[in-house]
Amino acid sequence: MLTSDLINEINAFMLSLKDDRDTKVVVFTSFHDTFFIAHLDLHVINGTQGGQTASIEFNHMIENIKAMKQLSIAVVDGVARGGGNEFVMACDLAYGTESAAFAQPELYINIPTGGQGAVQFARRLGKGKALQALLTGADFTAQQAETLNIITQFVPKCDLDEFLAPLLALVSHWELRDIAMNAGAELELRYFLDRAKEQKTQTIIKAFLKHDGQTEREAHNIQGIFQDTAAELS
Repeated sequence: MLTSDLINEINAFMLSLKDDRDTKVVVFTSFHDTFFIAHLDLHVINGTQGGQTASIEFNHMIENIKAMKQLSIAVVDGVARGGGNEFVMACDLAYGTESAAFAQPELYINIPTGGQGAVQFARRLGKGKALQALLTGADFTAQQAETLNIITQFVPKCDLDEFLAPLLALVSHWELRDIAMNAGAELELRYFLDRAKEQKTQTIIKAFLKHDGQTEREAHNIQGIFQDTAAELS
């Protein structure tokens, strides 16, 4: 469960990464055999000051995940419902195995979502499918969740390590400023223009062009261009 103590610990952990330039990616997983995160502890959904504070901190946790400079990845090998599913959707990338299940069951039992679950479903599923999912509270498999854009991709459990290794290796070479993607269009343009002036950017472009970037090779072997460019730059 997302208890008050766990929420506070997660918030403290994420805030500790604010000025950490060495950590490039954070992978969230679970040691529980059945659950990734069951849901928000129902004991905090009440009108008491403590309950209200915990609910607010839960919402802060969702925002803190979304605001992380590091790349956030949820690896789900169990059930993620309610607040657990909202946690997953707050991450930059989310992968689910054949043991995963995803749902927002709050409205089915006449409780509103508190961690942007309804908003995210509407954005990701579209109005009709989101409304149906929220009203029925039905579980989605990882394959269904991928199709509905709740998670990034279904990955069989036996393939997880092999799948994640090259992704994590790639991210380890990035700069944190390259990972942040929530700045908005105006800031994105400003960032693009600033990067265009840097020698580092020009070196990358020069190597890319050297290995037949912007030629017909792109049509049938752009991955080869990327690999040759990366090899030269490394």
